[in-house]
Amino acid sequence: MTLRYTYTLFAPIYDAFVEPFTHGARRRSLALLRDGPHDDVLLVGVGSGLDLPLLPHGPRYTGLDLTPAMLARAQRQAARLSLEIRLDQGDARHLPYPAAAFDVVVLHLILAVTPHPERVLREATRVLRPGGRVLILDKFLRPGQRAPVRRLISPLLGLLATRTDVVFDDVLTQTPGLEATSDLPALAGGWFRLIVLRKIGR
Repeated sequence: MTLRYTYTLFAPIYDAFVEPFTHGARRRSLALLRDGPHDDVLLVGVGSGLDLPLLPHGPRYTGLDLTPAMLARAQRQAARLSLEIRLDQGDARHLPYPAAAFDVVVLHLILAVTPHPERVLREATRVLRPGGRVLILDKFLRPGQRAPVRRLISPLLGLLATRTDVVFDDVLTQTPGLEATSDLPALAGGWFRLIVLRKIGR
């Protein structure tokens, strides 16, 4: 079962399950768009558009998702909000944008969904301008954390929708050119984290 197929099935019910749990953490993450350079912002895995009502006015927004059904919902959400945003279908592992095109890349609940989080983070780095930021909200294990249940169920959940065994620190070590500037617990006793990365350089 591919992620595109899975999230096509989930599209009609996704918001009801995910929005109440993640709204506050999303708001905290996206509030950072008011700080620092943010002229061009890319939302990778924009999904049904849960982030859209929380976006501050000012930046130019682009959203990308793998699933047409999710993008259709995001488009309706943008229309309701009168929000100008470009919405593209594409794979987060192969972003259809040139290098250094964005000031901020938002990765909300995407790194633990993709089977190749290191590729997604490398692509986010590629399209960032020097000094640009990556805003991350997702569930991660800590290095050396046992979490036997999460590790046991991850292969099955990974076939359906998400993974529960991703160690973010391992992903970051495979992505040169980024430094962590903030890493805070967000939800579920710190299983979900709010992380801010900066692309090194000028």
